[in-house]
Amino acid sequence: MDRTDDSLIALRRILRATELYERDLANAAGVTPAKLRVMQIVHARGGTATPKALATQMGVTQATITGLVDKLVKDGLVHRAQSSLDRRQVNVVLSERGGETLHRAPDALQQRFVREFERLEDWEQAQLLSSLERVAAMLDARDLDASPVLTTGAIHADKPEKRPA
Repeated sequence: MDRTDDSLIALRRILRATELYERDLANAAGVTPAKLRVMQIVHARGGTATPKALATQMGVTQATITGLVDKLVKDGLVHRAQSSLDRRQVNVVLSERGGETLHRAPDALQQRFVREFERLEDWEQAQLLSSLERVAAMLDARDLDASPVLTTGAIHADKPEKRPA
């Protein structure tokens, strides 16, 4: 095998790891990685967060957050509550069921990555980041909307998009 094949195999392994995690998460907790990340952020902020704060932290549009929150509300995992400080502001609040779902969820794939990435030396982090950015550019994906959630589907989709094998 040559380096080209080796690199394609490595990319496929990354995609497969992401797909397998999505399946494990759906089976264990019944949520997508994007929904889980919203609930994690709300939890980390004391159980409540504004949609703007969620969008900023996830690196997505407020419209995307609105869609995710709508689905989480429908699932009973969060609810919306008017802010006690500003009547015009609505907060996203983690429900008891949402807290239980967070507890049941397996360790997020991006959290595993972060732990391992942070163990690398500074020069290794810079080299890996540069390589990943180069791969994204090679795939013409530099300008795609993305957040730090490892998922294969659209960030706002309930189910991962079907991808050819």
